[in-house]
Amino acid sequence: MSQTDRPVWMQEPSVQSIPQEKLDFLQKLVFESAGLSRKELLPFLMALAQRGRRARISFTKEETDAVIAALRAHSTPDEIRKMDQIMKLIAQNA
Repeated sequence: MSQTDRPVWMQEPSVQSIPQEKLDFLQKLVFESAGLSRKELLPFLMALAQRGRRARISFTKEETDAVIAALRAHSTPDEIRKMDQIMKLIAQNA
């Protein structure tokens, strides 16, 4: 995938040090969760966490913060609300 084919949030300077496989994993999360209701979101996140563990993909706090900032910079208010919901669910189930 060339630099110009990548989603705009992946082109942010703050995420350039994060391995591409991690960014691709997150892009898949964003794409697959787009149409889910709040009720469907938790089982989806649990399954995704399991897939991440199997693929040995984990994120440092710094990587997580950089990705969230990059996503927020290029998101609509509705997308930001959805991110906030996801982060709240993750925090409650951590």
